[in-house]
Amino acid sequence: MGFSKTGLKDSFRSLVRSEVWLCLSKVGNFLAERGIESYLVGGFVRDVLLGRDTADIDIALGQDALEVAPQVATALGGKYVLLDRVNRVGRVVLADEGATSSRFQLEFDFSTLIGSIEQDLARRDFTIDAMAVNLSQLRGEAFVAQIIDPFHGLGDLRQNIVRVVAETAFTSDAARLLRAVRLAAELGFTIDKKTEALIQHYSHLLANVAGERVREELLRLLAVPGAGQFLAYLDELGLLAVLFPELVGTKGVEQPKEHFWNVFEHSLKTVVAVEFLLRQGDWEYASKDILAAVPWSAALAQHFSQEVSGGSNRMLLLKLAALLHDISKPQTKSIEAGGRVRFLGHAKEGAAVAAKILERLRFSGKEIKLVETEVNYHLRPVQMSQEGLPTRRAIYRYFRDTGEAGIDILFLSLADHLATRGPNLDLASFKEHARLIDYVIGQHFEQENIVHPPKLVDGYDIINIFHVSPGPKIGEILEAVREAQASGEVTSREEALSLIKLILASSPG
Repeated sequence: MGFSKTGLKDSFRSLVRSEVWLCLSKVGNFLAERGIESYLVGGFVRDVLLGRDTADIDIALGQDALEVAPQVATALGGKYVLLDRVNRVGRVVLADEGATSSRFQLEFDFSTLIGSIEQDLARRDFTIDAMAVNLSQLRGEAFVAQIIDPFHGLGDLRQNIVRVVAETAFTSDAARLLRAVRLAAELGFTIDKKTEALIQHYSHLLANVAGERVREELLRLLAVPGAGQFLAYLDELGLLAVLFPELVGTKGVEQPKEHFWNVFEHSLKTVVAVEFLLRQGDWEYASKDILAAVPWSAALAQHFSQEVSGGSNRMLLLKLAALLHDISKPQTKSIEAGGRVRFLGHAKEGAAVAAKILERLRFSGKEIKLVETEVNYHLRPVQMSQEGLPTRRAIYRYFRDTGEAGIDILFLSLADHLATRGPNLDLASFKEHARLIDYVIGQHFEQENIVHPPKLVDGYDIINIFHVSPGPKIGEILEAVREAQASGEVTSREEALSLIKLILASSPG
């Protein structure tokens, strides 16, 4: 790290990206010219010292931020957003017109100092976020900045430690309970023992945090490579049970003999397996042959990086689906006369439970639908073909039913397989499973007609040519035509009309 206890060894400017510095100096000059006391605080100072990029800048002001921030936005051609009227926090969004590859956007969050800067830092969450730099020190040629560090955040940065500023940190804002783990995951830091104990003690307070804030922290945690391991850490700290109380019932629920882990452990391992298959993490029981058998391409990488809603993409939501895919196994468990353990209907029931969980955490309708579909159909790939590769008709039906979640579910199926067998994986069986997935994906990408066959006839044709009354029967006939197209049995309008004639002739009445 390029800093010392008393100040920066190098100029502050040398540690900040040029695009960021351009906007930052404009803001600093505006405030200094008006004699407004201002400090860079929080995560921005931390990230500069760590050499990490950030587009979010927190500035504490000696005047009312809700009066100053709109003035900054107007003067610098930015956009002003009111964040918190009660606590006097406003945001200014500035774009750097000098960026070449893309328009670079920065968010400045202005807060209002209550008391001195030291008193302000005392109310912050962790010591590594409780440092400040007087913005006025960054003017002129020297660019020398002293770090205001009353809680020894520099020392914790050097030792890679996340430590609370005060014992009241979590009672002041319970979202910090989850943020501590997220920060540790993002930075590769360790939460100190006293802070861990406080998290465990106050874990129940997380239930009172607004779902929107929990969603944001959870998604940021899931975005960290190897996040599956941190879900187990959340459980140790007592946070996972508060986030997902529905998961508690899966603990200790035994499964059929082919399963190495119980339902809860299997669910956590499935998240780890998803990350491994998507080339984002390790699988402790892996061999080169396992990953080599799993399809991967630039097209698939792009698919899983597609944004679904603000802050989420397909990869993150697949991790959530992996965590929740067996959540209804406890209530659907039955033991047959011969001792066979069954979980009939757990996928469908689990999909409904997963949807309710995500609604509670304020996920968007699009996100909920995707995860719900993935949980509902996670067994479908294996059911698609019991012997050999699936038919064109089976592939059509699969993508018809799973829609936009089809590719994601294929990888969930493979992850489920790995997390079922664990160290007892039969490599030949897994390779056969992977070959099935590879074939279905290939058909999806190479033969669009299987998934979305061109329209040969429509409802008006059925009504006008065959004199069928409007109603559900028309939809059933059109679906039969699409299936026949997908299987290659029908390729022209004439053949489609002939098929409709046969269907109507064989229909009762």
